Amino acid sequence: MAIDKVHIGRETGTQTLLVSHSRLRLFAKATGQTDPVYTDLDAAKAAGHPDLPVPPTFFFAVSLETADPFTWLTDLGVDLRTVLHGEQEFGYHRVAHAGDELTATARITDVYAKRGGALEFLVTATSITDQHGLPVADAIGTTVIRRPAEVTA
Repeated sequence: MAIDKVHIGRETGTQTLLVSHSRLRLFAKATGQTDPVYTDLDAAKAAGHPDLPVPPTFFFAVSLETADPFTWLTDLGVDLRTVLHGEQEFGYHRVAHAGDELTATARITDVYAKRGGALEFLVTATSITDQHGLPVADAIGTTVIRRPAEVTA
């Protein structure tokens, strides 16, 4: 069943994450960061940071900081076995660092289909703020849903 455009504007959830040194080091390792500024406090301070900086793509992880980060999709009737991460982009306001508490609030901004409904696209916009409510980054993500042939025929 196609996703109704009535869901445009719907919030998909708010998650909060305290950024720790260990989380940043693990993320840097997992993403192949070789710059010591992301893993070594002395290197970060030598580069002018007050603490370990948050790598640019880390903000995607904030949205996943919940026991079931895909509940909003299943609530829309989406079979998670048909989901692909289609696209991600970020806009940055300032650098976040270890010790910051980041809050991500996401909402659906577009729903559309291609290939006669065989592919549906959900676009979400996520605002990421720090513990003071100041903007840190914005993320726009596109989720692609494959629809079985019998649904679109």
